[in-house]
Amino acid sequence: MQSISLDRSFGRGPGASLPAYRRLIAFTTLLTLGLIMLGAWVRLTDAGLGCPDWPGCYGKLSPVQARAEITQAVAEQGGEHGPVSMGKAWREMGHRYVASFLGLLILAIATVAWLRRRQLGQSPGLALSLVGVVVMQGLFGMWTVTLLLKPAVVTLHLAGGMLTYALLVWLWLRQQPVDAPVDPEPLAALARPAAAALVLLCAQVLLGGWTSTNYAALACTDLPTCQGRWWPEMNFADAFHVLRELGKTSEGENLPLAALTAIHAMHRIGAVVVLAFLGWLSIRLIRADGGRGLGQAMGLMLLLQFCLGLSNVWFSLPIGVAVAHTGGAAVLIALLVMINFRASQARLRV
Repeated sequence: MQSISLDRSFGRGPGASLPAYRRLIAFTTLLTLGLIMLGAWVRLTDAGLGCPDWPGCYGKLSPVQARAEITQAVAEQGGEHGPVSMGKAWREMGHRYVASFLGLLILAIATVAWLRRRQLGQSPGLALSLVGVVVMQGLFGMWTVTLLLKPAVVTLHLAGGMLTYALLVWLWLRQQPVDAPVDPEPLAALARPAAAALVLLCAQVLLGGWTSTNYAALACTDLPTCQGRWWPEMNFADAFHVLRELGKTSEGENLPLAALTAIHAMHRIGAVVVLAFLGWLSIRLIRADGGRGLGQAMGLMLLLQFCLGLSNVWFSLPIGVAVAHTGGAAVLIALLVMINFRASQARLRV
């Protein structure tokens, strides 16, 4: 009886008869990871305003149709080094096209989850909530352009992408067969630390997004110090004032270097805290029955992500490394979602 209850809680058993549904979720999850990295590439190449309207490009469906308007904008800004160019327009619209396709896939997932809810043996609530998240993401995408890359909006757009990815990972896990550890107690004991680790990592991702959207990644160009000091001059009031324009203080003045330094320094400190806590959790997982593989994967990914962060500073923010750093954050979130899922399963068996 307990095993039937567990199967219904996590969507096992009946869901195994819908392999196409599992493949659809898996493909959508991977596409979301790719879209997160594509969005980072658009932002890092200053293509966020490549098409300064929404949802089209100068009111057209593609940059090809908007060629005349783009050419005029390039001439007015004095060359292709400004916010508008044909290449930037294609990058921006490519991101929108993929995001639209992703929205259709999530709508398909929600439809199947609702129509086949009895066969799946699970509530369609999670799949339906994804539709709401995608609608929210569409609004943030629009505001990102219409509000001219306001840091708070761009950061929340990144957070929404990570949330979409995390929910898809959890939904995918619900479709997998049960793999119960012989002794669930060690894994169950890690449920609270795993939840805390996920919260901590999400906070660090928000800090990373705030660093990127404020162009503060190179406020400190030396390691391990910042501007030759362990604690340089920092302006926290302007750094973390949320409702302001890009590159401006709340009073409309140019954002001082001390504010950018504060943003960068807090992301560095957060990285050390995350490295320590998630490293400790990785060791605990490796020692727990049923957690060894996840613990090893998280430990390796954590080390790679930390090295990518150092490389961003050391090599002056190469675009490929910066995009990989964003992708690494998403992979770490996925691993922690898996760990939380497994820990919650283990708690039901204790």
